[in-house]
Amino acid sequence: MSPDGHPPDPQKPGPGVVDAPAPDLGFALPPPGKLTPGRALLVIAVVVVVLVSAFLAAYLPRRQAQADLAQGTHAASHAALRVNVVTPKVMTSDRALLLPGAVTPLLSTVIYPRANGYLRKWYVDIGDKVKDGQLLAEIETPEVDQQLMQARAQLVQADASVLQAVANREFSKANLARYVDLLKSGLASQQDLDQHRAQADVDEASVAVAKANVVAMRANISRLEQLTGFGRVTAPFAGTITSRSIDVGALVTATNTTPLFNLVAMDPARVFIQVPQDVAPSVRADVPADVTVREYPGRIFHGTVARAAGALDPQSRTMNTEVRVVNADNALFAGMYAEVSLTLPSPHKVYEVPATALFNDAQGLRLAIVGSDDKVKLVKVTLERDTGSTVLISTGLSGSERIVKLANAGLSDGTDVDVVPQG
Repeated sequence: MSPDGHPPDPQKPGPGVVDAPAPDLGFALPPPGKLTPGRALLVIAVVVVVLVSAFLAAYLPRRQAQADLAQGTHAASHAALRVNVVTPKVMTSDRALLLPGAVTPLLSTVIYPRANGYLRKWYVDIGDKVKDGQLLAEIETPEVDQQLMQARAQLVQADASVLQAVANREFSKANLARYVDLLKSGLASQQDLDQHRAQADVDEASVAVAKANVVAMRANISRLEQLTGFGRVTAPFAGTITSRSIDVGALVTATNTTPLFNLVAMDPARVFIQVPQDVAPSVRADVPADVTVREYPGRIFHGTVARAAGALDPQSRTMNTEVRVVNADNALFAGMYAEVSLTLPSPHKVYEVPATALFNDAQGLRLAIVGSDDKVKLVKVTLERDTGSTVLISTGLSGSERIVKLANAGLSDGTDVDVVPQG
């Protein structure tokens, strides 16, 4: 029996008994060790120390780094921004502008017939050069010819009427003179004399009417002769035929419904440009202008300003300006796109600054100016010209400012800056 009153376990050896050899191993196993309370506490303490050491080794450097970062951020937020400044360079600008333009003819007209009839023949076609007064086409005018013959016959009739009226007037005058003598002799009454005097006045007026009819007939003949002359269509000025819209045998009428030719004069040529408002007051006649077109690379057509509108378009705020260009060889065609380099004669001061110094946002173009108290002030400026690496400012500067060289989004009015000394 075991000390606790239970029967002994046949599977467990008794005390002091060595385990029998394991049938599989061939040797006896030692008895299992026992973990005492003191040893268990020691193991737990060692594990706790290892874990705490590992935690401290990972946490403390991170905490220190965060503290250093916060300290650096705080210092950076309260430190003045270091900036490089430049002084604007004072220059003069001749206001050279490069503006788009359109080439138009000096003269341009559509030639219409002035007589009714049929086109007998045309002598010129598109692209032909014509001289002033050159015959372009002929129109048959049979109706006008018949009217002219009739008018001439009526003139002969009117001339005969004048002779008849004159004869009647002379006869009436002679009768009046006889009745005057008869009245003095008492052989005629006063009534007869008054009657013949009235007839003489009527015959005198008939002569005036007949002569007036002759004048009217001659005027009608002159008109018809002019209409007959309109059967010869001639060029009103020297130029180039750009279109022909009629052919032989076509019916033409003296209205604006049947055009014959379109004629343009291209020497000199006119180039119209739209000058912006800020330079419009400087535009004057005879100002030189150079015209270029992409069809003739490297060639410059020299011209001058002929006239300006003297008023701005209310929509575009530009002034229509005409430049005339010598075009003796007809190299420039009507309708060409051209570029006009216009040099205005009113030089003025401009200030050159780096392009990197320019702010361009919803508030417009501005520059950051550093005052004597090393505080920033954003000033609005007007851009005259952008040359790439630099820009020319026309208004907003006096020339003595310290301008921040590199525009920074962190700059605003009142920002403290630390100016880097210029070497």
